[in-house]
Amino acid sequence: MIAACAEEGGIARRQVSDDEVLTRCLWALVNEGARILDEGIALRSSDIDVTYLYGYGFPRYRGGPMFYADQVGLKKVYADVAAFHTRHGEPWTPAPLLERLATEGKGFRDL
Repeated sequence: MIAACAEEGGIARRQVSDDEVLTRCLWALVNEGARILDEGIALRSSDIDVTYLYGYGFPRYRGGPMFYADQVGLKKVYADVAAFHTRHGEPWTPAPLLERLATEGKGFRDL
């Protein structure tokens, strides 16, 4: 049934690695976090991290999604999000703040 629905929708089925699943989950949080910061809903990236750490059980050793993204580097995060946007469309539109920080070689910690 799933294969038939995918075929009907023109969706090519493929193997998805554990790393891709993890990356897509994390970068979705980071991209939305960048929107939240840009809109002034959160004042600091650490506010978002604390919410995820204590409210949602994000792994403490990662420091929160925004901190983790800074550790990986926003150029890499932005490149991945842009690639997902190309492949999957509008839901993956990179947040303007993420794009700006990546282009400037900065991180959320620099805000």
